[in-house]
Amino acid sequence: MLQVNNISFTYPSKEKTLENIQFSLQKGEHLCVMGESGCGKSTLLKIVYGLLDVDKGDLFWNNTQILGPEHHLVPGMEFFKYVAQDFDLMPFTSVSENIKKFLSRFYPKEAEERTQELLEVIEMTELANEKVKNLSGGQQQRVAIARALAKEPELLLLDEPFSQIDNFKKNSLRRRLFAYLKKKNIACIVATHDGNDALSFADNMMVIRNHQVLAYDSPSNLYQNPKEKYVASLFDDVNEVSINNQTLLLYPNQLQIVDEPSNLKGTVVKSYFKGGYWLIEVAYNNQSIFINHQENIEEKTTAFFKLKKAV
Repeated sequence: MLQVNNISFTYPSKEKTLENIQFSLQKGEHLCVMGESGCGKSTLLKIVYGLLDVDKGDLFWNNTQILGPEHHLVPGMEFFKYVAQDFDLMPFTSVSENIKKFLSRFYPKEAEERTQELLEVIEMTELANEKVKNLSGGQQQRVAIARALAKEPELLLLDEPFSQIDNFKKNSLRRRLFAYLKKKNIACIVATHDGNDALSFADNMMVIRNHQVLAYDSPSNLYQNPKEKYVASLFDDVNEVSINNQTLLLYPNQLQIVDEPSNLKGTVVKSYFKGGYWLIEVAYNNQSIFINHQENIEEKTTAFFKLKKAV
């Protein structure tokens, strides 16, 4: 189990980067850390891995204290793996050789089987013999993940792990990777700005804002009952609507455009085609409201809308 106890950290000549961060992570549990750029997500991963020394507080993995470069000549915890945004691969060797780098050469058959298993996880079996320097950024990102998993770490730390991967590959890779981690009971912390990384795959989600923990709960609870507009906006467009003297945070799918007159009406500003539906922007009480709808609506049309269910 990972235990992070009230840690704070400041880079030299900068304001506080992280302040009073506290959480725990069980074996095999997946945590998604979200927040805007510069909030401290990447810094938190580096601290957990042991690359930075905290100003106050402490961290433990089971009974082992996690210490930084002041205490270790070679920083980093050997039973963790950290995949940063710069992948640190061997560019002039093949994909397979990069994965095998940390596997024992005394057991070539086992190493080959392990390599093939991980190539399937990252969906790159057909590129096993390709030199890394010839790969795209997204493909290199996938190789870096596979290499981190080669020796089955107890905790995997991923910093924006799908940021360079094409959308048509991203969803499939997410499903394969997180299913594999659960199967192997590997704990994982993902720092990301993409709510899709959290909604389907994280057990818990931490939101950092202004260098502190703003919210910590399951993704479903945070999505369905956001206490802050900032938290809701990490998942989707969010409307802040005053109805019956009550201010509500509503996603576009929680509002419905209706044919009959209602107390809520506005003027269509623009319609955005989203594939399976249209996102309708409506001017309402000097603000823009976004509503999912099955059809396009012409600009300047009066639109009546209501809540899909009572709030």
